[in-house]
Amino acid sequence: MLFGSAVWSCRDRDAHIGWDRRSRAANLQHMTNNARFLILPWVRVPHLASHILSLAERRISADWEAAYGHPVYCLETFVERGRFRGVCYQAANWAKVGQTMGRGRNDTGKTASLPVKDIYLRPLHKRYKELLCQRGGAI
Repeated sequence: MLFGSAVWSCRDRDAHIGWDRRSRAANLQHMTNNARFLILPWVRVPHLASHILSLAERRISADWEAAYGHPVYCLETFVERGRFRGVCYQAANWAKVGQTMGRGRNDTGKTASLPVKDIYLRPLHKRYKELLCQRGGAI
């Protein structure tokens, strides 16, 4: 499992949160991206994936604050459509909020050349939208 920087811009995610450019720039550090999650195929433990996600959710904000000096209010991940269904994220109460455009961060020519992915978010705070939309940065 690997968490890293949240994606800079993602239309459906940004719309779901209510972000404009200014509030996204001020608060993006309060999100993190579950960039990698692998359970090897020969490991057969019922509900292991959603259990691991739940354990990570419980401690990531405190760990992030200890390491980087600020909390995390929401997690994001991207699941490649056609290859995966996102069942473990759904079982762990992550919400599907849209899909990517298939472009990626290096697509300066605005041509869709990557697989479309479903966008899942997992709020870690009841007021995550409010906190992430503050103009001066989150508290």
